[in-house]
Amino acid sequence: MPSKINFNKNSFNDEMLLKLYENMLKPRLIEEKMLILLRQGKISKWFSGIGQEAISVGVASALETNEYILPMHRNLGVFTTRNIPLYRLFSQWQGKMNGFTKGRDRSFHFGTQEFKIVGMISHLGPQLGVADGIALANKLKNTKNVCAVFSGEGGTSEGDFHESLNVAAVWSLPVLFCIENNGYGLSTPITEQFKCSDIADKGIGYGMESYVIDGNNILEVYSKVDELAKSIRLNPRPVLLEFKTFRVRGHEEASGTNYVSQDVLDSWISKDPIKNYQEFLMEEGILTEAIDSSLRTAINLEIQKHLQISFKEASIIPDLETELKDVYHDFSDFKAIQPGLKKKNKRFIDAVSEGLYQSMEAHDDLVIMGQDIAEYGGAFKVTDGFIEKFGKDRIRNTPICESSIVSAAYGLSINGIKSIVEMQFSDFVSSGFNPIVNLLAKSHYRWSQKADVVIRMPCGGGVSAGPFHSQTNEAWFTKTPGLKVIYPAFPQDAKGLLIAAINDPNPILFFEHKALYRSVYQDVSENYFTLEIGKARLIKEGNQLTVISFGAAIHWVLDVLKNHKEISVDVIDLNTLQPLDSETIYTSVKKTGKAIIVQEDSLFGGIASDISALISENCFEFLDAPVKRVASIETPIPFNKGLENQYLGKNKIEKNILELIRY
Repeated sequence: MPSKINFNKNSFNDEMLLKLYENMLKPRLIEEKMLILLRQGKISKWFSGIGQEAISVGVASALETNEYILPMHRNLGVFTTRNIPLYRLFSQWQGKMNGFTKGRDRSFHFGTQEFKIVGMISHLGPQLGVADGIALANKLKNTKNVCAVFSGEGGTSEGDFHESLNVAAVWSLPVLFCIENNGYGLSTPITEQFKCSDIADKGIGYGMESYVIDGNNILEVYSKVDELAKSIRLNPRPVLLEFKTFRVRGHEEASGTNYVSQDVLDSWISKDPIKNYQEFLMEEGILTEAIDSSLRTAINLEIQKHLQISFKEASIIPDLETELKDVYHDFSDFKAIQPGLKKKNKRFIDAVSEGLYQSMEAHDDLVIMGQDIAEYGGAFKVTDGFIEKFGKDRIRNTPICESSIVSAAYGLSINGIKSIVEMQFSDFVSSGFNPIVNLLAKSHYRWSQKADVVIRMPCGGGVSAGPFHSQTNEAWFTKTPGLKVIYPAFPQDAKGLLIAAINDPNPILFFEHKALYRSVYQDVSENYFTLEIGKARLIKEGNQLTVISFGAAIHWVLDVLKNHKEISVDVIDLNTLQPLDSETIYTSVKKTGKAIIVQEDSLFGGIASDISALISENCFEFLDAPVKRVASIETPIPFNKGLENQYLGKNKIEKNILELIRY
């Protein structure tokens, strides 16, 4: 029976033609076995790639083994072509320790540096931005490597698709964007996903090459990807590839295929990439029944052997210490660099700028990314003059696309480069929220991959900037395990903690209050130095009351206390909100017996609430009064100066302190 796909041998030798067949056959036979195990309850879920093997195998075969591939659910062929031991895949799918996530994530939600594979998260779009970051690192290091990233036609509807392709085009990044168009995003057909004829048409708007490829034709897939990869290694640029294909099973097995007509299913089943290629090879005399039988027998034996290894592996015994320890990348080898005695009086903003500058000198590949940070020097001029010293490769203006840039920072980290992302205003971080809390925060816990990223967050009110430029939104992140949150109040702390944050391999949000930038001065050590992250500072000592605060609110507290010399108060500047220095808090509260927490953010759900609860739970028998909280009112922050003054909690501090003293 002749093949329904037009295969062209070109210059392929018989060995390569057979190898491609074997590489497609292997994931197919594994899948058929997994479907049996799924019905037996031995794995929990399965996303079938049957009918799409040619794409995964063709792309993975065309790339070098040291080039990163970022696959999705239906790309088992990427993993098998990279020769990952099958028992490790089977252990992963059974939630066992020999997998790649220690039982913490399932199916293909994992990565492995050993095999240069970066798995996806369920929020599909950020995967494309991660590829941008990996490709940027390749370009900065001049490795001549290509990076390939997969998405489905449904994922192209996400904003991250637009952002990531735009960034890749603007920066001429060596990325292959591989879009598997299998007709449906779960059950939603492409006619309800996009209006253009082909997804490849979208590449035109980004000024990049785009191609439509028969995703069921292994030779066409391999030939085109191989040709492009060789070209891109010499001439870095992004390329959009749309692979036309179909999945003949449901989105996942529980979904079924009732939303597809039987005629459509039958038509695509007749175009099966493996069956058609098998027939072609037999017609050419390259594959025989005997060779085919031998390949199938060998693969099935390998599957059975490795299944037995994974079945015999013991189930994970939960260990609380291990779980907690793995949330962050270990940084116990942190080497403190002491502040020098030579100091100069500086504004808060100058201390931040100097910390950045000296860090750029200390790390010769450190990259800063953000809107208008290059020639313009940033919205607040923090990076003014940096481009003359460090160049545009390292001081990178970005398009307005927070999500993709945060994802790209993660990709840089995966490929061995530290980065800093400046949010022009902390309010804008909402546009990059997903990759922060789902990529950066969970990375080390999920697959032991550090996310070496600092996100600078100019924040806060008191500058009449209105609802979208005045928020202090630290509480969005202090509750997310895996993130560190730093919020200094003084120039010396800002510089030392920023340098420490950049040296720390974990994802850190570094809040810088805009109202402090040019209003607060302090003598700042001129050398490159670090301060300990997670260590609060007792900046005033007394015995009647403990006041706990951070950022601009610390200065509000100190201003009140200047007018009340008769009050004896401990004032704790937290500096770091996550991890929280609870011991310093408890020690002070046990001494004074009273506590008040002051934050600028609105009251409900803020970190003051958690600190209050911690004090009540751990210091109850020492308390002589209820724990008080002072915060701003429960509205968005207004623009009008009078309304803003009413909003901010600074005017409530004096009354609450005096009431607590008298209690």
